[in-house]
Amino acid sequence: MTTKDTEATRIDPCSARSVDLEAGDELVIIDPEGQQVSDLVAFARDDTREYLSSGRSIDYASRLWLTTGDLLYSNRSRPMFEIIEDTCGRHDFTLTPCSKDTFSIIYGETEGRPGCEGNLASALAPYGIGVDQVPIAFNVFMHVAVDAGTGRITVEPPLSKAGDHVRLRALMPMVAAMTACSAGQSNNFRYKPIDFRVERAARENK
Repeated sequence: MTTKDTEATRIDPCSARSVDLEAGDELVIIDPEGQQVSDLVAFARDDTREYLSSGRSIDYASRLWLTTGDLLYSNRSRPMFEIIEDTCGRHDFTLTPCSKDTFSIIYGETEGRPGCEGNLASALAPYGIGVDQVPIAFNVFMHVAVDAGTGRITVEPPLSKAGDHVRLRALMPMVAAMTACSAGQSNNFRYKPIDFRVERAARENK
């Protein structure tokens, strides 16, 4: 059983937040305005060398696009999250968080914005997790299309509508961090916020 909390926390455009989760807690990630992406990463609290793994999760699910009923695994093949509700149904788990290099190489920018990689590193700094430890994220609501013949990928506008959400149950104690994505291709060049809510598992008092 979880303790319902109707208060959502807002992640402002082009920023990130971190949160501690216990096993059984439910993390609800919400797209409040539609067509925005949230990069989600997670690390085991007792050893942050264990992290949410794209490769393991896709391998064990035998498909690229994960949704309700799928497990998200760590690099040590332990389940970290179960997706228990998904009103959008299309996310990405292949592309790395955008960074100042992304903006330079893909967009030709020179201003050096930190992107999701830098924002995640800032949110995770209190846990001793640096930028080189930020892995491929579970890109909630991100719409990556793949050509079956050539393998060419394109980043399309998200399919999420205002109010769409994903509910994930934590299966171990962890620290998670989420962004409101900074990459224009990921959000149809309309930078928007992301909301999230944590519903805590009821625990016995000892």
